[in-house]
Amino acid sequence: MPKISVEVPAELLDDIDKHVGEDGKFVNRSEAIRASVRKTLDMLDDIDKRQGRLDDDQ
Repeated sequence: MPKISVEVPAELLDDIDKHVGEDGKFVNRSEAIRASVRKTLDMLDDIDKRQGRLDDDQ
């Protein structure tokens, strides 16, 4: 799996950390970020479909 580096504001990282760990929804930061990216891209695809900018085949 390729690795990337990003700069994240401290307040966003603090919010991510609230959802990570034994009591959180994610086992680590990477999982939390991947899930967020997937959800965001799915939402954008839905918007594009509604606007007629994306074929159902894509």
